[in-house]
This record gives sequence, structure tokens and C-alpha cells, in this order.
Amino acid sequence: MKRIYWVGISAVTYVLVTTPALAESVGGSAGFNLQQLFLNALTWIEGLGVVGGIAFIAIYIAATIAFLPGSILTLGAGVVFGVLLGSVYVFIGATLGAIAAFLVGRYLARGWISKKIEGNQKFAAIDKAVAREGLKIVLLTRLSPIFPFNLLNYAFGITGVSLKDYALGSIGMIPGTVMYVYIGSLAGDLARIGTENQPTNPTLQWSIRILGLIATVAVTLYVTRIARQALDEKVADEP
Repeated sequence: MKRIYWVGISAVTYVLVTTPALAESVGGSAGFNLQQLFLNALTWIEGLGVVGGIAFIAIYIAATIAFLPGSILTLGAGVVFGVLLGSVYVFIGATLGAIAAFLVGRYLARGWISKKIEGNQKFAAIDKAVAREGLKIVLLTRLSPIFPFNLLNYAFGITGVSLKDYALGSIGMIPGTVMYVYIGSLAGDLARIGTENQPTNPTLQWSIRILGLIATVAVTLYVTRIARQALDEKVADEP
């Protein structure tokens, strides 16, 4: 029975608990001089005036879909737009980009996954259980910096989580978004973004890290519990 539990649990957590190292390797492969490319884009946006916000959001959406790390864009938003507008633009761009990636994952991969789990009733039971608690799971993973943002967008697309719950769960990105935009604003100059000379706020950073750690532990335990419950219900239904 213990073996059955872990097979089921790992099937769900595999797409949710992805190592940050994998995300870094993906970003690194595209990062020939990605930082400079984004800084050039931010400099161009800075000169656009009112329409700069729209251009920034469009670039952020494209970067998210293309699996490119958006940290430079987030920090740069603090310099170009200030903390308030920068946070709003980053949140809109990240949310729309995440939804687009989710839909790509769902319609290009979900059908294939559904066929694969069609004969595995235990996996299907866990998938449905995760779908029922989708909002809480998405919210907790968005609060945690451990779960790679770009990987998670596509991973959730191949689970049973509804688009509505997925979109609403994006509010979990707000604390981290505001923090990084604020830290970016301290630089005061795009040239200092991503360098050793960039100012930081250790107290704020540690506060967000502690919140992220709590969310990481919570989502891990929560997913494990609902997966175990789903398996218990499935086993109880079997003759």
C-alpha cells in the first residue's frame, strides 16, 4: 500500500515540484547576452512615453511564453515606471504570459496526457483531486520562489486545474513582484540593474524568502495529503 501511495503522489508532484536548477539551465541556454538584450529593450521603452507600459507588457508576455527569465524586466520596471506602475505592468504581463503558456500546455499536451492516464484510474483520481483544489495549490506555488515560474506555467496546463483557478492563483505573485520592482527602483539607473552595484533591501528580501519557505512547505504537504486522500478513496471504491 505504501508503494501505491508514493507512485500516485510522485505522479502529481513531478509536474509541480521541479528543481530550480532545471529552470536555470533553460534560462542559461537562451542567455547568450539576454541581460543586455532586455536592458536595451527597457531603454527603448523608457523613451516611448505613455505607450511604454503597453510595449513593456507585450515584451513580458513574449518572454514568458518563450521560457526566458524575466527578472531583469521586473527589476527594470522599477527604474522605468516606479514601484506602483512597475508592479502593475509586471503583474499584468506575467499573468497574461502565464495564462498563454498554460493554454499552450493544455491544448498541445493535455489531450495526450489524458489518453495516457485513461487506463490508470489511480492517477486519474489524483489528477481530479488536484483539480478540485487547484486555486489553493496555484496560489501557494506562486508565493514560493522555489517553483520555477516558466516551468510551472506549462506544467499546470497538463494537470486538471481549471483556467479560472489558475488565473485567480496569480495573485500569489504580488508580494514577490512588488519586492523585485521596489529593489529595481533603488538602482535609479538601468545600467546598475543586475550588477554588483545594484542596491538591495535585505530585510524585505528575507521577509519574502520566509514567506516563500512557508508556502513551499505548505504546498508540498498539501499536495501530498490530497493525493493520499484521493488514493484512499479510490482503493475504498475498488472491490
